[in-house]
Amino acid sequence: MVGRYGDDVLAGDWRRRKVTPEVDAEVDLVVEDADSGFCGAVVGFESGAVVLEDRHGRRRNFPLLPAAFLLDGRPVTLRRPARNPVPAARRRTASGSIAVDNVRAQVAKASRIWVEGIHDAALVERIWGDDLRIEGVVVEPLDGIDALDAEVRDFAPGPTRRLGVLVDHLVPGSKESRIVARVTSPYVLVTGHPYVDVWQAVKPSALGIAAWPVVPPGRPWKEGVCAALGVAEPAAMWRHILSRVDSFADVETPLINAMERLIDFVTEPA
Repeated sequence: MVGRYGDDVLAGDWRRRKVTPEVDAEVDLVVEDADSGFCGAVVGFESGAVVLEDRHGRRRNFPLLPAAFLLDGRPVTLRRPARNPVPAARRRTASGSIAVDNVRAQVAKASRIWVEGIHDAALVERIWGDDLRIEGVVVEPLDGIDALDAEVRDFAPGPTRRLGVLVDHLVPGSKESRIVARVTSPYVLVTGHPYVDVWQAVKPSALGIAAWPVVPPGRPWKEGVCAALGVAEPAAMWRHILSRVDSFADVETPLINAMERLIDFVTEPA
């Protein structure tokens, strides 16, 4: 009876079992299917199976079964590699710049950006506020630009005290263009947009209208816009406009270009 069954199957350390190693089925890993002998490189996965391609370009799919493949002649269990985590998209500010996280706003520098009024200042803050705080640049509203040359002299611009000025309706032949021509300091940059008011620099599509109303000459522009759109008074209209601006995509290109030039100018190293 002993000879019939051979050696005692319980002899030795029967509790120790061979463990088949698991290997990530990375692309280009060459393995052999243990059953069929098909040998090829990993080229991908389909329906939970690994796809092997042999040296003749033939492809076959094999299920990822335990100990189903040979690697360098030894049984292995292939497993699908864990996907690399997708990096989070870099957050951008409302101006489209890459946001700088965990950085405090700088102490205000001597350089400044002036705008014509509080509406201009609010719109600039809405879009470029994050960028300006990082740079330490303060935006100050003026009460119009009629006395711009005198205010520039009082500011006393210099190499480390630059001044940028954003002007509404800065077009050839306008009153604004004549006022700006009197400012000649190399440490002052005046830019502007062609719109009658900064309201008009907001795209009509952001407000859900086809176009800004045409206001007859001689009538105050803001009041004319409110009347045409059925809004009681300019303050209510402005609140509505500002609430519809989320980023640079909601304003016209001339305003974007003008502001970007001013920010570059006032943050340029002395």
